[in-house]
Amino acid sequence: MGLTMRHKAWLFAAAIILTALTLRTAVTVVPPLISTINDDLPLSAATIGILGMLPTAAFGLFGFLTPYVIRWASLEKLIVVSILVGIIGQLARVMAPNISLFLVFSVVAFAGLGAGNVLLPPLVKKHFPTKVGLMTALYVTALSVGTALPAQLSVPVADAANWQLSLASWAGISTIALIPWLVALFAQRTTAARATPAVKPSAGGGQAAEDPAAGATPPVGHPDLTVHSTTSRSVPPGAAPPLKMNLWRSPTAWGLTFMFGCTSLNTYAMFAWLPEILSQAGLDRGQAGSMLALFAALGLPLSLSIPLIAARMRNPFPAVLVMLGCFIAGYLGLLLSPANGTWLWVSFAGLGPGTFPLSLLLINHRTRTQFGAGALSGFSQGMGYALACVGPLFFGLLRQWTGSWTMPFMFLFASLLLLGVGAWIICRPRMLEDDFAPSPVAP
Repeated sequence: MGLTMRHKAWLFAAAIILTALTLRTAVTVVPPLISTINDDLPLSAATIGILGMLPTAAFGLFGFLTPYVIRWASLEKLIVVSILVGIIGQLARVMAPNISLFLVFSVVAFAGLGAGNVLLPPLVKKHFPTKVGLMTALYVTALSVGTALPAQLSVPVADAANWQLSLASWAGISTIALIPWLVALFAQRTTAARATPAVKPSAGGGQAAEDPAAGATPPVGHPDLTVHSTTSRSVPPGAAPPLKMNLWRSPTAWGLTFMFGCTSLNTYAMFAWLPEILSQAGLDRGQAGSMLALFAALGLPLSLSIPLIAARMRNPFPAVLVMLGCFIAGYLGLLLSPANGTWLWVSFAGLGPGTFPLSLLLINHRTRTQFGAGALSGFSQGMGYALACVGPLFFGLLRQWTGSWTMPFMFLFASLLLLGVGAWIICRPRMLEDDFAPSPVAP
């Protein structure tokens, strides 16, 4: 017996939320265990910086490549593959005999996560087109939970067993996330088989399913692909010609890239270096890990509230200014008085990345179609994470070159300025497709 539409909605909601829960676990489980891992795999300051850079570098590369692959498989099949790749990487790296292989298998794990980052926004637009704000809030909240828990639990689990089990255990959450996607794929195949008589030839000589949810997902646009600004179901044929969307020339795409990229740059610099900053200020390893968990956990209320609030705002830039102020206040406290009022400074800094869920919401709110959402998601996350990957590494190098934390924080302050510029551009009520609309002919 096939699934009803209501059951499908619940199934896809569960699949999206569980997948979001897995997208940061392989990243934040490592920093609190650096000193423990160092007993078995020697880690230099440069290696720690590289390890901090790897997630954003892999997210950028594989996020940018994912829209190309979407041309050959459905979104649902690709998310299954991405989760499997993430599981393999997480399990393989704990068995690595040296730091080089540990880094290589970490890249494999981050590759799966990077693809998942890009796939979730168009999946939300496809399955929940009328509830984008709600679903974005729910899945970004799950992502925040999956960011905070590993940082809090990694040290206790490692102390009770070993660091290998502490890292590998999070692959179990990814395995659970696979289940609803596999059920959905099986249900789609069964539905498609039963609905075969309803499939009719398309104008191009191929076949077109009457129910898009039961068939393959149409290819999502990429920065260099031709995509349609409308679909045949919502707009009469011929009402809107296909658009050639070169996102390299789109102010909207670059605005979101700078907003998303600089948010991630600051977030991952803190993921990589906050425990070290606090340890040098006098906190023990457990306290530093708890502060990292606090930094990550503070994204929870913002992840749930920002998409719901911003979805009602024509221009959410004022909310960005508030979060930029939180970033600045937190950084000043960590720089000038890290050992006193630590929880307050970490709390301010942890509220700053509220621009992250807003960025994900804007992927769908600044595009009209699933095609545009896929293109903008791939470009902004691919290029944004490429920009962000310099954060942890350059932050560490500045610390090594200068011997203080002043210049590293000056670097972060400069990145916040770029974040504000990008946010001002993307928050304007203008759609991505408008950047490529034909200019009106002068009378």
